[in-house]
Amino acid sequence: MKLTIIAVGRLKERFWREAADEYLKRLKPYAQVSVVEVADRDSGRDAKRALADEGADVLRAIPATSYVVALDVGGRQLSSEGFSGQIDELALHGSSHLTFVIGGSVGLSADVIERADARLSLGLMTLPHNLARVVLLEQLYRAFRISRGEPYHK
Repeated sequence: MKLTIIAVGRLKERFWREAADEYLKRLKPYAQVSVVEVADRDSGRDAKRALADEGADVLRAIPATSYVVALDVGGRQLSSEGFSGQIDELALHGSSHLTFVIGGSVGLSADVIERADARLSLGLMTLPHNLARVVLLEQLYRAFRISRGEPYHK
């Protein structure tokens, strides 16, 4: 399985980088994972323009043949078991490359949402995009462990 994580913005603080790196390391036996960071354009600019610019950058970064999942508060909420099952189901039906898109502080553009094959919500609470990235990586790791019946899921 190949996974691409496209994230708006960098992980600036060391603790976010260390947490993300730990889960990327744990994912290595299960999937080939790449992280693509696109520039956070919301630096006091017009939020609409920033969102459009970020969206264009994200769309350019999406691998052509991947199945795209946009992280979006209006998306489908899944349990860890359900998430694992969805990944298994996609793999079973030929989707061997999944791309997850995490927006920045102003969210994701309508163009990115429209391009997505699915929308996933990590919950109804708003999460900072740095934390959302770490939670996504942890849940991907958990999903692979669940799928293989390995201990971790409790």
